[in-house]
Amino acid sequence: MRGLGKTAVGVLIVLVLLFPLYWMLNASLQPSGALLRPTPEFLPLPATLDGYREALATQGGHLLSSLLVAGGTVLVSLLIATPAAYSLAQLPWRGGPVFVFVLLIVQMIPGIVMANSLYALFGDFGLIDNYFGLVLADSTATVPFAILVLRAFMVAIPRELSEAARVDGAGYWRTFTAIIVPVSRNAVITAGLFSFLFAWADFLFAVTLTTGQGIEPVTVGIYRFVGNQTADWNGIMATAVLASVPAAILLVVAQRYVVAGMTGGAVKE
Repeated sequence: MRGLGKTAVGVLIVLVLLFPLYWMLNASLQPSGALLRPTPEFLPLPATLDGYREALATQGGHLLSSLLVAGGTVLVSLLIATPAAYSLAQLPWRGGPVFVFVLLIVQMIPGIVMANSLYALFGDFGLIDNYFGLVLADSTATVPFAILVLRAFMVAIPRELSEAARVDGAGYWRTFTAIIVPVSRNAVITAGLFSFLFAWADFLFAVTLTTGQGIEPVTVGIYRFVGNQTADWNGIMATAVLASVPAAILLVVAQRYVVAGMTGGAVKE
């Protein structure tokens, strides 16, 4: 009976957490203005796809922009964080602990401070309304986090593997690419996934570093769409559903890698 009670409580908590997602999907399938009625319907009957048609017509380009920015952020983050984590975890140098402490401090800097500083800097270099500028901005947050995640995993890799490769004549770079990276696959996927999710959901950098005259990620697109279409809630919710699909697919596909990557570094150094 105790087990049944815990299961019932768990199911209730899950239902409460999932209800906003259900309501978002429900509202996206209802006719325009249906949510403004005194008693909204809890089932989308009759269902309509007009909201999705409008969302694809108005937000399709923004979704593509977010995909490009998020993909670029993942690429930049992993290219920088993976060798940096290898250096901190496997190579002996005296400044390692200090550098890790600095990375932790960087994580505490408020995003609005970073955004304002980057706006002034990127304005001088012409990176406002620029894909590369958004990728660099998002990478300032994802690279330190990815280094910490990858380092925690790579510290647990037996040094005997690296030493055996060195005995066989492999240099540091060869050891890194042929031994460390394959062994750290789960952690690399985890770091890449979190980098993608951050860039995909980023609003602060996106709204600060764009003017609405050029590129526009989907987070900013939804924000401005809500401001212009306050009565068209089915279109707004349909846009939100479409924006949730890529992240949901990635989480489902990479779930087992994420669990292994997050727990792989949970050993005593």
